[in-house]
Amino acid sequence: MQEIKIFSPATVANVNCGFDTLGFALHDIGDEMILRKIPERGIKIVNITGADLPLETSKNVAGVAGLALLEHLNLDYGFEIEIKKNLRIGGGLGSSAASAAGVVFGINQFLKNPLSLEELTYYGMKGEAVASGNEHADNLAPSIFGGFTLITSYNPFHVVQLPLPSDLYVTIIQPHIEVKTKDAREILPEKVLLKDAIEQSGNLAGFISGLYTEDYKLLAESLKDVLVEPYRKSLIPLFKQAKDQAIKNNSLGFGISGSGPSMFALCKGEETAKNVQKALNKVYNDSEININSYVSKISDVGCKIIS
Repeated sequence: MQEIKIFSPATVANVNCGFDTLGFALHDIGDEMILRKIPERGIKIVNITGADLPLETSKNVAGVAGLALLEHLNLDYGFEIEIKKNLRIGGGLGSSAASAAGVVFGINQFLKNPLSLEELTYYGMKGEAVASGNEHADNLAPSIFGGFTLITSYNPFHVVQLPLPSDLYVTIIQPHIEVKTKDAREILPEKVLLKDAIEQSGNLAGFISGLYTEDYKLLAESLKDVLVEPYRKSLIPLFKQAKDQAIKNNSLGFGISGSGPSMFALCKGEETAKNVQKALNKVYNDSEININSYVSKISDVGCKIIS
């Protein structure tokens, strides 16, 4: 095999109760990437469409992630990469993670002894650090694994794939503004109150239990964020109005996707998700803020081969 074309899904990270640990993959929303095997060692990014990103390998998320994996593998060949960005940079749907996930997943397809998805996630994090300033995998893991994923530990690194309730849909609202991950992290406090940490731990445990038991009532009760949302919601215009409308229209919960500005509403059933979409569209149509909106199943697969 000399060439492969792959799809890297968009993702929602944090999911309110799981900061830097919890995320899920979206269906048919994401980026595309072509990898070609070349005789020279290293990574060469030859073309990027859809976004103004550096072709220089050491300054590109995909380039850094690919180099980290190649260094580990010590291959005597390299790769030429073309990237088609369909995800908005700084849009809150894991654009940088999709790039990092795509390159490590793609390289893995050329190996006689492929690495595990967890190993790929570990090396993909090296690229994520270029975009956010630190290595985290709440977007990266679901982009590679698919479905819901939980990072149970960063040292040693470990990812758990969680069950996916059959009737779970998500509505996404993406305002056309940029929130940089680094900026969104800098506004967070270094210390939190013990009572808030206890409440958030209970929310995360309840949410995971709800996934295993398909208990939608428990999922709704657990989709709360007392640690991050109070600080980041100020970065997103009309956040409160959007949240009020999502809850009023029977979403299970509403929150910020990753560092924003995208927001998500988990819903039981496609009809509810579409009703929530209409209500959220109206919130922003009555303003001067342009948006994209989507209704999606949670994807049960991550990166995949297109051709």
